[in-house]
Amino acid sequence: MTARHVYAVRHGNADAWGTITGIGRRQARLLGERLAGVPVDAVWHSPLPRAVASAAELARQLPDVPVTEAAELADHVPYVPGPADMPPAWAGFFDGFDDAEAAAGRKLADALVERFAYAPGPSGPDTHDVLVTHAYQIAWLVRHAMDAPPSRWLGLNSANAALTLIEYRTGLPPAIVMFNDMSHLPPDLRWTGFPDSVRP
Repeated sequence: MTARHVYAVRHGNADAWGTITGIGRRQARLLGERLAGVPVDAVWHSPLPRAVASAAELARQLPDVPVTEAAELADHVPYVPGPADMPPAWAGFFDGFDDAEAAAGRKLADALVERFAYAPGPSGPDTHDVLVTHAYQIAWLVRHAMDAPPSRWLGLNSANAALTLIEYRTGLPPAIVMFNDMSHLPPDLRWTGFPDSVRP
């Protein structure tokens, strides 16, 4: 049975202005080394500079693999919960989001799923796509794969250059093979992208 393998990765560590740091470049390079053993068909990336730079660094380890921008991978809030679904701790985060912004975010999230989260046809080779994106987009893809309520993207986070693998097969539900895996990073490069208070 043909499988579509989606390797969703968060960009490398970036500074407050969204520029990748030296640490972020090292993280992306090490992730590329890990993926060098995979028959990657394409690397897709968000249009934001930290993702563009991460994809370029990662792709140095994947010669001859095409690297392409995908607007659907841009950083955005995919779903704004209504009052009944709003965890109290998150209420302040959504202050100021109006209906138009919420609708635009959901439209982009739906486009992300439509473009990347689908099973292949019944025949043909397996495919392997790397998506260099952002924490919210990975959370949305995981939530979708688990068929969880839309608000359950909240509380899922990914470290910089961590690896999440989702497999799609015709006639079967998506499978989360791994989530937020950092085994390719040495301990001093793990857990960036998380608040200091939740790092182990």
